[in-house]
Amino acid sequence: MTSLHADEAFLDHYQFSHDPFAARVPGFKFFPAQRKPVLGQLHHLARYSQLLLLVCGPLGSGKTLLRQALVASTNKQAVHSVVVSAQGAADTAGILRQVAQGLQVQQSEPQAILAQVGQLALTGQDVYLLVDDAEQLSDAALASLLALAAGNNEGRPHVFLFAEPELIARLELLADGEECFHAIELQPYSEDETREYLAQRLEGAGRALELLSDEQVAAIHEQSGGWPGTINQVARDTLIEAMLAQRGAAKRAGFAINLPRKHLLALAVVGLGVLAAWLMQGRPDDAAPVPATTQLPLDRVEQPVVDAPVPASGSTGAGAPAIEFAGGNQPVPLPLVGESQPVMREPLARAAGLSGVEEADVADVAGSSAVGVLVDERETPIVSVAPVPPAVPVAPTPAPVAPAVQPAPVVAPAPKPEAVTTASAKTAAVNDWYAAQAGSRYTLQILGARAEDSAQTFVREHGAQYHYFKKQHQGQPLYVVTYGSFGTREAAQAALKSLPDKVQAGKPWPRTFASIRHEIAQVR
Repeated sequence: MTSLHADEAFLDHYQFSHDPFAARVPGFKFFPAQRKPVLGQLHHLARYSQLLLLVCGPLGSGKTLLRQALVASTNKQAVHSVVVSAQGAADTAGILRQVAQGLQVQQSEPQAILAQVGQLALTGQDVYLLVDDAEQLSDAALASLLALAAGNNEGRPHVFLFAEPELIARLELLADGEECFHAIELQPYSEDETREYLAQRLEGAGRALELLSDEQVAAIHEQSGGWPGTINQVARDTLIEAMLAQRGAAKRAGFAINLPRKHLLALAVVGLGVLAAWLMQGRPDDAAPVPATTQLPLDRVEQPVVDAPVPASGSTGAGAPAIEFAGGNQPVPLPLVGESQPVMREPLARAAGLSGVEEADVADVAGSSAVGVLVDERETPIVSVAPVPPAVPVAPTPAPVAPAVQPAPVVAPAPKPEAVTTASAKTAAVNDWYAAQAGSRYTLQILGARAEDSAQTFVREHGAQYHYFKKQHQGQPLYVVTYGSFGTREAAQAALKSLPDKVQAGKPWPRTFASIRHEIAQVR
């Protein structure tokens, strides 16, 4: 499978609008709380420090995103930003040429660049010079940038380098003991921040975090070390592995189904032959059934022996003639013809997939006893044998046998119309509440439960701010409990801290109502 076809299969399998874990997703901005102090520190040092500023972190740590946030958060009227890259232009001439172009200077010389910086300062504009992939710069290019950061009497730009950590040692050698730069090292995401990052990535592609289990999220965080670039790679590999496993299982399951009919018939014949041979092997003689014989009391005329079936254990019949087995001393009453065994409703209802509420409705319709047992109470009249005078010989007459009556099949009755109507009204009311919320608003997802009763109990015990909706998860219904309605993600995060400790232990997370309505619509 080519890379293009693999990407198409990945998007189609999970119904993504785009690859959620691509390196560059238009409009995606995730800026965790721990990065905001770093951004503020950069602005502060740019205003009050005369040093070159270095932001360092491993590949995929979010350096470029921080650089974008720094440029976006500056006052465009007070700051002129020049962004250059060391990729493909790592020497001194290449870097100075990019800087001169950004400042619209004809000569790519340090003196001409500093003169233009001074002219902009007279108009009230500072110059921010931001260099991506600075670890690729040559030592001569680094020395030139240190000289620009120091400035002269005409002007001094604020120089920011975004690089991997090994650049610190090189700058220390060039500084030769002088304090000419300040380094800020980025920190990896925590597990909660990784969860929020994955949720925002998936929501942007039209899905939700439920696509990944809690175990998968924890494994992604552990394998990536909390660095966002590696999180993207590990999360994508995790979903692709799950997709291939599902498709492999489907192919194995469909192998027998796709066999030609003659092959299936041949397999069936072989199976029946094996079963017949197993049943006919060495059956012991004493396993043959012994017919039971009926004996009338001695004071009556002797009647011919009639074979009778052995009664089922526990069967009784009032007024029935007794049966004696050869060598037995205790009479056993004949069973009533047509008597059926009790049928337990609860296992039958569970086998049919009914919930506890539906089982209760079945009991109401059936009108049975408290133990929920259905019994066929039909009886067949007992045929008695009239006594014959001893002087008159009587020809042997077979005793009449009543025809066997098959027990009527037990059919689980349908739920009451009132119960169906009430459930539909309840579902519609729940969906109406979510439909009334703006799609851009946020709520906190608290937990998911397989049984609707569990979700209802949780909502009832915790208050009116809690609601729940029904979705499909791995082919089965899942009832998801949410808390509140908030205008922004930050407001939802702030409300999370006010929840009870027991609720916070489940690690709630914010999500949009648009994604919830999408999942509700899929159930319909």
